[in-house]
Amino acid sequence: MKLVDEAEIQVTAGNGGHGCVGFRREKFIPLGGPDGGDGGDGGSVWLQADENLNTLVDFRHQKLFRAQRGENGMGRQMYGKGGEDLTITVPVGTVITNVETDEVIGDLTEHGQRLLVARGGKGGLGNMHFKSSVNRAPRQATPGGEGEQRMLKLELKLLADVGLLGFPNAGKSTFIRAVSAATPKVADYPFTTLYPNLGVVSVEPHRSFVIADVPGLIEGAADGAGLGAQFLRHLQRTRLLLHLVDISPMEGGVEGVSPAEQVRAIERELGRHDPELLAKPRWLVLNKADLMFEDEAQAEVEKLVGELGWEGPRYLVSAISREGTWPVAKDVMAFFERQDRDAAEAAAEAAGHSADADGG
Repeated sequence: MKLVDEAEIQVTAGNGGHGCVGFRREKFIPLGGPDGGDGGDGGSVWLQADENLNTLVDFRHQKLFRAQRGENGMGRQMYGKGGEDLTITVPVGTVITNVETDEVIGDLTEHGQRLLVARGGKGGLGNMHFKSSVNRAPRQATPGGEGEQRMLKLELKLLADVGLLGFPNAGKSTFIRAVSAATPKVADYPFTTLYPNLGVVSVEPHRSFVIADVPGLIEGAADGAGLGAQFLRHLQRTRLLLHLVDISPMEGGVEGVSPAEQVRAIERELGRHDPELLAKPRWLVLNKADLMFEDEAQAEVEKLVGELGWEGPRYLVSAISREGTWPVAKDVMAFFERQDRDAAEAAAEAAGHSADADGG
């Protein structure tokens, strides 16, 4: 199914039921008094994350959601029934924004996580609440409150550990095929990837991570050129970026741009879209080594590293033949395990300091 990662919907909570004006009228009870009951509360609207969903496509067809209204109060001090809440399921990783205020209301990142997006109206009060020593027969009740109504923007940000980025035809789709069971479209022309693809890389039992392939970026992507910019949000949750670069000389580089300039161009686009993306750990994966002799490929790697002044990890691979791809996957897994171990040690140390402070 094609990924749909943006949608707008209107949610309306239920109105509260009206309070009732009623009086007790029974035989042999001439002074029964007021007994109008309260109205029921209106139903609220909730969003709930569901790990079984991976797209917002359902909201292309249904955009209006309304919770149930509360019932009116009745005589004999009978309360109206409250309206049922409405729960809307969305994919894990959905960010919810109020369209009118541009305020981010919530971010659903875990399965089953719920978010209240429109609160139901309160039920009105019946006239039994208004009796007093000077007003023994009140004909006063309050109407139910209106439920909240909001226009919401839903934005899906995929929850992946690794994000692949690079120019069109750099070999991202081929790479994700090589290291996972994902099967994105692969062809010998640019922009074969039209929407993000996810793959699970299983290094060995109980050691795996999720990798995301997004459409290729080109110069001017931050201004809307090409396809990749609209999907850059999916890289914001990743822990590591793999920057794929085509180093083959067959066609003079991708779109006539040298490998070093490819890297610099994408760095500029990342910085313009979100400077935090540039701060993420990023490794160079130099692809299509199969199109060159080994010594030529190594010389091209050294040339590129020198031009960029690159000091981070770099790998020479042939994604189509899978040569060199598995060491990348194993190093990525080890990198995440080190991160998790360091985070656990830091948390334990912080907890120890807190306990010492409390004890002191």
